[in-house]
This record gives sequence, C-alpha cells and structure tokens, in this order.
Amino acid sequence: MQSFRTELENPIVEKDIIELERKIALFKDGKIDEEKFRSLRLARGVYGQRQQGVQMIRIKLPYGRVSSDQLRRISKVSEEYSTGRLHITTRQDIQIHYVSLDRTPELWAELEKDDVTLREACGNTVRNVTASETAGIDPNEPFDVTPYADATFKYFLRNPICQEMGRKFKMAFSSSDEDTGLSYLHDLGFIPKMKTVNGQEVRGFKVLLGGGLGSQPRHADAVYDFLETDQIIPFIEAVLRIFDRHGERARRNKARMKFLVKDLGLEAFLELVEQEKKALPFSTYPIDAATYDAVQTLPNAPEAKLDAEPGLDYELWKLTNVLPQKQEGFVSIGVRVPLGDFYIDQARKLADLVETYANSELRFTLRQNFLIRDVREDLAPYFHQELKKIGLAEGGYNSLADITACPGTDTCNLGIASSTGIAAELEKVILAEYPQYLKNKDLVIKISGCMNACGQHNMAHIGFQGMSMKAGKVVIPALQVLLGGGNLGDGNGRFADKVTKIPSKRGPEALRILLNDFEENAAGKDFLSYYDEKGQIYFYELLKELGDASTVTPADFIDWGNTEEYKVAVGVGECAGVVLDLVATLLLEAYEKIDLGKEALEEGRWSDSIYHHYAGLINAAKAILLGENVTTNSYANIIAKFDQNFVENGKIDLGGTFAEKVYQINKYEPKEEFAKAYAAQALEIYDLLKSYREEEVEA
Repeated sequence: MQSFRTELENPIVEKDIIELERKIALFKDGKIDEEKFRSLRLARGVYGQRQQGVQMIRIKLPYGRVSSDQLRRISKVSEEYSTGRLHITTRQDIQIHYVSLDRTPELWAELEKDDVTLREACGNTVRNVTASETAGIDPNEPFDVTPYADATFKYFLRNPICQEMGRKFKMAFSSSDEDTGLSYLHDLGFIPKMKTVNGQEVRGFKVLLGGGLGSQPRHADAVYDFLETDQIIPFIEAVLRIFDRHGERARRNKARMKFLVKDLGLEAFLELVEQEKKALPFSTYPIDAATYDAVQTLPNAPEAKLDAEPGLDYELWKLTNVLPQKQEGFVSIGVRVPLGDFYIDQARKLADLVETYANSELRFTLRQNFLIRDVREDLAPYFHQELKKIGLAEGGYNSLADITACPGTDTCNLGIASSTGIAAELEKVILAEYPQYLKNKDLVIKISGCMNACGQHNMAHIGFQGMSMKAGKVVIPALQVLLGGGNLGDGNGRFADKVTKIPSKRGPEALRILLNDFEENAAGKDFLSYYDEKGQIYFYELLKELGDASTVTPADFIDWGNTEEYKVAVGVGECAGVVLDLVATLLLEAYEKIDLGKEALEEGRWSDSIYHHYAGLINAAKAILLGENVTTNSYANIIAKFDQNFVENGKIDLGGTFAEKVYQINKYEPKEEFAKAYAAQALEIYDLLKSYREEEVEA
C-alpha cells in the first residue's frame, strides 16, 4: 500500500491513514485488543455492519456540502471498494457498505485527493457538524451560518480534547428561527441572531445545550439568548472539556452529555464551564465570515434546451420541489431521495449537471435528500427534465410522503425491525391513497429500527420505532407508534408520546386510520393541535385493535422486505464506545498520548500538548486502578479513586495528590512555560506508575 501514500500532499492526513493501516496490521497479528481496535477504527469512520467480515464507511461532509469534484470522487470510491450505492444519513453524511477492512486505508487516501475525510465520522468524537441545507440562501436568515459551521468543524477535527470522550457529541446550526437544523435535540445547537450594540449590528447565536434523542429524549436548555460569534468556539471547547472529564464512561446508555447536565444540574454544569475558561487557548476566536461572504458568487449558467414543453408533471413537481432563494432570480431545487439511497450513475450525472448549470455543489439534508442551490429561475424546467432522466424527479420534497428512515436491519447491528421496508410501504400508501399529502409539508413521518433514534422517530408528528413483540410463543416484528412530536421553531420542540405497539405488517393500516381520522375530524386544525385536543388515550383506542396479538396471521411473522420468518438478531452496537479493561493496552495508550504531547510541544502547540499529557496521565491512572479491580466511570472519578486507593495510603508517592497534579490543567493559561512543566511532570508520573505496575506483576 506504499504507493498511495506518496500521492497525498497533507502530511497530517497521510499520518492518519498510515496509522490506520498500522493498527489494522497489529490487530490482525493479535497485538491489539479487539475492543480497543474497535474504538480506534470507529474514530476513523470505519463501522461494523450486520453482515460479518465487511464494514460500513461513513464519509463526513460538514453541513452536508459536497462539490461536484467530491461527488465524483465518492462515486469512484464506491464503485471500486463498495457496491455503487450511496446512502444519505440524517446527519448529512454519506455511507457506503460492504467494504473490506484491509482496503479502508487505501479508500480513505483516495477520498482525501478531493479533501473528503472519514476522520471522526463515528466513535466517541465530535460527529459531523450539521446545518440547515438552506444556509446562505434562506430568505429568512439573519446571516449565512455556513462559515461558522465550517470553522467549528475545522477547529475540533483532530483536536485532542475530543478524541476519546465517553460518548459521541453532536452540534447543529440552523439558518433562521424556523430551526430547520433542529437545535433543540443536539448536545449544542445554534440559531443565528442579530443585536444592536453601540449602534452597530452584531452577529451572534442563541445557544442550546444538552439535548438528545435515543430512548430517553431530552429537550436542550437555552443557555444564551445571544452569544457573539467570536465566543462560540471558546464556549464549545469549554463544554467539551467538561464533558470529557466528568461524563460517564462505564454505562454507555447513560453517557451522553444530556445525562451529565441532568445529573449535575444546568447551573453547576455551566459553573464548571466557566471555571474551565482559564485553560482555553483562546478567550475569543473571531471567525472570518466577511471573507467567505465576499467570495460567494452566483453562477453564469448557459442557456439550456428542453426536449419538450413542460407538462403537468412539471407543474406538480414545481409546487413542492422548487424553493425560493433570497438571491433574486434564483431558486433551489429539492430532490427527494426515497430512503436516502441513490447510485453512482445518478451521482455522476448530477455532478455534471450542477457544475454546468448551478453552483457546482449539493447540500445533503437532515431528511436524507439533497438540495441543488443557485439555479436560475428559467432553468427549473430543464432541471426537472434532466433529473427525470436519472430517476430523481419525484415530487413531494419535504412532504408527508418524504419519510425519513435509518438502515435498520438491512445493515445495522442494532436493528430490531426493518425500518426501510416499512418506510417503502408507507410511501406507497400515501402515493396511491392520499396523493393530496404530497403537498403537505406540515406533517412528518420518521422511522427508526431501534430505540437509538437514528431515524429521529421520537421527534416526528408520526413516528415508528422497530421492536419485537410476543404473539403466543412466537416473537414477531413490531412497531411502536409514537404521535405528537414536532419542531416548533426558535429552539423549541416536543417529543412524541408512545401510543401503542403493533405488528409491523399492520403499519400501513395504522397510517390509514390516523390519516382518515385526521381528515374527518380535525376541522382545519394542524396535526399537533388536533393531537393535543384529543389526547394520547384517544389515539390508543383508535389503534388498539391493531395491537391485538391474538389476531396475528402467518403474514405477521415475516418483516417487510424479507421472505423468511422473523428472528431477533441484535449484535453489539457501535453507536457508542466500549470500556477498555486491559491494563497493558491502557498503559501503551497512555504513552502514545504522552508522545503526541511531546510532538505538540516541539511544534509550539501549547494547549494541545497540555491536553495530550493530561489524557496520558488519566489513562495511566486508569490502568493502575484496573490492575487492582477498581472500577471507574469518568475521568474525574479516575482522579478521585486513584488518590483514594494509591496516594492517600502511601502506595505511590507523587509528592502531592494526583488531583493537584492533574488539575493544574485548568489553573494555568496554556502558555509555553506551563506546557513544558506539565509535560515534564506527566512523564515523571507515567514512569512512576509504569514502574509500580511492573513491580506488581513481578511480585
């Protein structure tokens, strides 16, 4: 694999890829523990799938943007290493499947030729920074959030403070008060605001903290009504440092930041954030949005020839798929991608189309579609014609028929029932029986294959969650029906109620019952108002008969999209990290972090050096604690228990407490003198702990 390395111009990226190749070799030689290797590959976008021996690769596309060249590169990689199918995720990434582990470094190197990364697309890292796909063109936006989302992505990529947190961390930027980025269900969410300060219009953000979905959804708290733009990076960094230090690491189902905020209380959490500010490398971090804004141009597209005059199908498509832009004379085109799946032959033609007639980019959306931006109004019929030729001209963009669904049992280890199968059936019902809902953008259906909510089912007006249920002595595929969720705007939202559980094959009938009842009785109310008026019990009674397990038929034993009877086959999920419990592995990892700290010190990156040495100390202490069978659940807990078990009783003499040594990290500014002193102290303590371990093993 040596040949691909020399083609990369970025030495940092090259180092990443060579390191992945090296760790794959060590793993295959049995020199790295399987759980440790899993953690490492996840942070490089390499994710195990339901089928043994192959990997899912998640391609990280900040705020969903992909250029024509990048889309061609992704298509080339999918053709050579995968199956040719591209899957759009609810975090604006692209996933490809059935990739050999051995070929992942080569695949990554190929992507990086057009500046496409896998780094931190999975694992306990800062995941893809998402944003409204309309950012920069939204008629209602106070300003374009794109440069702020981009700066956030770049600042935290490879940042030592967020490489191995207790769980993943998600951030989103909305373009306006409509909050289409769904800020309220993220660890951190940002909504743009303008404020007059000393007679000047100043940009800032409303900031929300501590939201999340999963089995226990939590609405984020508004912590700032207005935070100036040069403060968002320092604030995010302080939050991440506190989450990294105090977040749960033993019980992964309690390890998201929402649980830490709940346990500590919002006021106490924010006090820790405030105390951390002295340790930050920047007290302010201006983001040069003016330069970004100045270079934005509109395309000068050539005239295009239509094969025939636009017909009724164009007019219907135009109603839902052609959207206004704030730029006069231009529109954007929403392309509905059922189940988020499209193919490389379509992608290549798309790349050519937008390069010639638009602004040479797409933005993937949270609803698993994509948006073509900056299309001259007169070219809309031509786009419909060309999209129709490649099978991407379905109407109903962002309508009820535009159903969001995770991969479910198709490829995911955690899938319990087929989310894509039921989504396809529900779309058929809407198209055939309720075509009027192709124009309805006020009702949303979302589906997840398990409780982890990758399909965001528990924030939808109508949600379905894959599960199983008993029917006599048989287990059959089932759906939990949830109702009453929705985005209310400006950082406010509501989560859906669990109404009932039904066999999966009865999902289409459940939708018919709900839509028929709504049409007959809502009397012009929107769905949420109608749901609130009637209440959860009303809808339970409405659907109760469908949930009767005593009336199942043989058809209910087979899930959508399958031909064989259902079997529960849930593997080990990789949505979260794993607890590492091998002492030798942790000590080795501790030394690697200290080595990274030394490298950062030599390069003058004082803050990075301090954090790498800090992480090395924590890992070394955890290794010694595990050697004595002492369990821990957070970095702060490791520090406290190390003092209790080794320092206070005199087993290890550090010339003070471990806490005093380690917590210097937030007592001093990250300058050269402190960075060098902290590095020397860390190496000294590591040598002490390593010697202690060696003596214990030999005793």
